[in-house]
Amino acid sequence: MNGSSIEQDQSVSMDETVTVLFVDDEQNILNAIKRLFIEDDIEILTATSGHEALDILKNNDISVIVSDNLMPGMNGIEFLLKAKVLSPDAVRIMLTGCNDIQSAINAINRGEVYKFITKPWDNDELRNVVFEGVKRHRMVQSIMHADEYALCSLAQTIELKDAYTKGHCDRVEEYALAIADVLGLDDTLKEYIKQGSWLHDCGKIGVPEAILNYDGPLSAEQMDVVKKHPCWGADVARSAHLSKPVVNIILYHHEHFDGTGYPIGLKGEDIPLEARIVNVADIFDALTSERPYRRKMLREKAIQILIENRGTYSDPKIIDIFIDLLKQEKIK
Repeated sequence: MNGSSIEQDQSVSMDETVTVLFVDDEQNILNAIKRLFIEDDIEILTATSGHEALDILKNNDISVIVSDNLMPGMNGIEFLLKAKVLSPDAVRIMLTGCNDIQSAINAINRGEVYKFITKPWDNDELRNVVFEGVKRHRMVQSIMHADEYALCSLAQTIELKDAYTKGHCDRVEEYALAIADVLGLDDTLKEYIKQGSWLHDCGKIGVPEAILNYDGPLSAEQMDVVKKHPCWGADVARSAHLSKPVVNIILYHHEHFDGTGYPIGLKGEDIPLEARIVNVADIFDALTSERPYRRKMLREKAIQILIENRGTYSDPKIIDIFIDLLKQEKIK
């Protein structure tokens, strides 16, 4: 990724000052980190030990914690475990030497650490990860404290990253709820489907806008980045304590009925029903909307593509229900 795209990714909208805590037993490293963020609208706090950092956590609202691992007295993993209790919503990142990467990987696998950065670090990488952590923290906080109106507004804010998806979440909600009505699903599940429809692409907050708005077919490397958005979004939803059906929609709406989808290749009815419903709604709206790489399709052409992909991309029963709704003009 070149410098210009890095700078673009770092342009986080700061409605209020956020605070990032760096912990390292070497003061010169902390000084270098302060200089790295000196022009950014974030408050940098530093500590030279885990004990000092815990005192800071008790008295400050911290969005992101970045800690060295190999420190005397209390190592980084021990500190971050305690930090998880004191400040559970803070995004935790570990700095680690090349000879200690396995400790960082183990910490990630146990859910103690969001990401790790190797020392000596690359300045652009460190900045990117910190700002990504800030965005993640803000989104989790927004979802946790959101009412229905705020959730919808958040979805619309995410859409602004992609100039071609204005109104996408609202249309996916309309289509998905129409299918749910035909299936006779209960009101609770329909409410989850509504929320999942709004938030299904929330993981795109981590995808660079240069990729989302790329004018042409994506490279394999760019596509790999895009394919991470369901997992990123599901992580945010879990952190915000959203219901399992909502998490399922975010995580599995790109799974294909024949097992060729992502992120993990679930097949058939192993894909949760709510995700299979949103999958159809999402595909149809994508086909009938403008995209940077192609013009929108006429409804008849989109219906034909849905029919051709019965049992491959999508659940054939849900495709049939949706096409029947379209033919009866119960969906605009």
